[in-house]
Amino acid sequence: MVLGIGRPWPLGSSRTATGVNFSVAAPLATALELLIFADGDAREASRVLRLDPNLHRSGDYWHAEVEGLELGCCYGYRVFGPLAPGGHGFQPAKVLLDPCARAISGWGVYDRLGGLGDQPNTHCCLKAVVTERDPFDLNRHPRPRHPWSQTVIYELHPGGFSRGAASPVTPDLQGSFLGLIPLLPYLRQLGVTTIELLPSMAFDPHDAPAGRSNYWGYSPLSWFAPHSGYGADPDPLALRHELRTLVAACHDADLEVLVDVVYNHTTEGSPQGPTLSWRGFADQAYYLQDARGSYLDVSGCGNTIAANTPLSRRLILESMRCWALELGVDGFRFDLGVALTRGEGLQPLDHPPLFEALEADPALADLKIVSEPWDCGGLYRLGDFPARRVGTWNGRFRDDLRRFWKGDDDLTWSLANRFSGSPDLFGGRPAASGRSITFVTAHDGFSLHDLVSYNDKHNLANGENNRDGDSHNNSWNHGVEGPTTDKAVLQLRERQMRNLLATLLLAPGVPMLLMGDEVRRSQGGNNNTWCQDNALGWMHWDHDEGDRQLQRFVARLLRLRSQLSPLIQPDRPLPEGPGKGVPWRAWHGVELGKPDWASWSHCLACSIHGSEDRPLLWLGLNAYFKALHFDIPASPTGWRRVIDTGLPPEEDLPAHPPLWRPPSAPMESRSLMLLVADGLLPDGGLDGNGC
Repeated sequence: MVLGIGRPWPLGSSRTATGVNFSVAAPLATALELLIFADGDAREASRVLRLDPNLHRSGDYWHAEVEGLELGCCYGYRVFGPLAPGGHGFQPAKVLLDPCARAISGWGVYDRLGGLGDQPNTHCCLKAVVTERDPFDLNRHPRPRHPWSQTVIYELHPGGFSRGAASPVTPDLQGSFLGLIPLLPYLRQLGVTTIELLPSMAFDPHDAPAGRSNYWGYSPLSWFAPHSGYGADPDPLALRHELRTLVAACHDADLEVLVDVVYNHTTEGSPQGPTLSWRGFADQAYYLQDARGSYLDVSGCGNTIAANTPLSRRLILESMRCWALELGVDGFRFDLGVALTRGEGLQPLDHPPLFEALEADPALADLKIVSEPWDCGGLYRLGDFPARRVGTWNGRFRDDLRRFWKGDDDLTWSLANRFSGSPDLFGGRPAASGRSITFVTAHDGFSLHDLVSYNDKHNLANGENNRDGDSHNNSWNHGVEGPTTDKAVLQLRERQMRNLLATLLLAPGVPMLLMGDEVRRSQGGNNNTWCQDNALGWMHWDHDEGDRQLQRFVARLLRLRSQLSPLIQPDRPLPEGPGKGVPWRAWHGVELGKPDWASWSHCLACSIHGSEDRPLLWLGLNAYFKALHFDIPASPTGWRRVIDTGLPPEEDLPAHPPLWRPPSAPMESRSLMLLVADGLLPDGGLDGNGC
């Protein structure tokens, strides 16, 4: 085993003609040791190689080439240097994980508590594994590249989606990346175009209350390695291949893959947390701190990544290239993404270097980028997120839809704005294509079924005395808290679920659905299932007829959205009032041309007209507790009543809508109706591809 000088690029570990090159950033370190282990569960290093700063250092980077090493080699580092002002930083007793590790081993001997304070973690450390760095074959499995106007995102848990009673996936694959492949036909039949995986990068499952696990994965341990818990094969070298296999299968099924990434904080937490990787190499470069060395935290998890310092920026961009170019994913969703726009002292930046570098990187130019526009420090930048290519979760859309159908006052004007592309949130103009991600539910909060079944959160199973999770949910139980046999309550809940789904999918923006909402998945009133790796957090596969009816409703609704996309999601915003040679929009109340914007109004209607003033569609929304009659514009060809949630299931969105020529539209209380001019929809109905 010969120690050579090596080179500073590429970062991490990489095969050479004679061995392996290692490179890691540690700008303030005075010495560094490379430890080679016989295997991941080895408790002592088989070789300790001391790097000479005069030979093995170039600028901020320490590097070495070790001849004779092969793929699968396990390694770690010890880093020496002075403590930082806050009393944290270099702790040579720790064996550190390479921040660029593409695979991780040693879970069999890992003890998170062993990394606390000044206690050595030699006997409980995780090890990086030398892997291949082959590119994903985009020629054989090209990206689907769905335009934003046709994109429908389905947010799912990479382990939980294939689990649950009656799962169609064989037990050996349940909970794994490979376990998602047999379920891709289900997603295609449903009609979504893009899956968004909850965190799939390696995270610490032990970062949770006693007796529970970090199920969601918002506790990153590495930004390069896939999470070992999602592997079907225990060999860490197989995990990258399994993820590539999943992405290839998705591409072949015309499905895009987005990954939820947590670049705003790490599992190391506060200075009292474990020193596992980043902190031990370059604490002050990776974490935002004040002049005294105290951590600044807007993630709610004890630390905040200094995303706009050179080292952090380089590491994040390298991570994105790894997942996009080596593993083939089609984009990213940034958890608490606005935290990545903060600079020194948490100052919000209008031109954050990270996003400027991202937008200038041709290797990442064809990816879809989505972000939460808020962080835990109170910063909220929805329509003015400081990056042109980033679409933001439209939380105002979610809240306004929930409140309107719940029956709150003063919502019609806000709802009209949401149906106009939220110009009030995007600088006076409708959101550009891909900029507004619309949703009603997400992993963080109630499922759709629970949104209409509970007034309050019920999170006692999390072990935090129901303190966790948001208490402001804009939910309504419709008369009974939780499960009930009251038929009137159940019927109203069913109607409200359809109202919310139809409103979401008939509005402009890029809609996102939550795993299982289409089959009434319940979390038992828990709106924060982050530590529930059980039936509360898994997919619902044991479907009854009511579940299947809602599933068919969603499939037909998605097919309808695709067919009406030029009107629902036009390339250019529709003008209000008669347009010149282009479709235009008109607003109504129960009378044509007379929308009621009063605070006590609970109904609204909208029609879209063709270039010759021919009505193409009419949409009525009645959130009032009584039935109402709406005037509708006359159609020369007649109307197809495509949706009427006031009708029983299966009749509310029929596969073949009948021709309808009413003088007015009678609408049940709390219902939605969509009329489409006869001849506008293509033949074939709305069967949803057999779903």
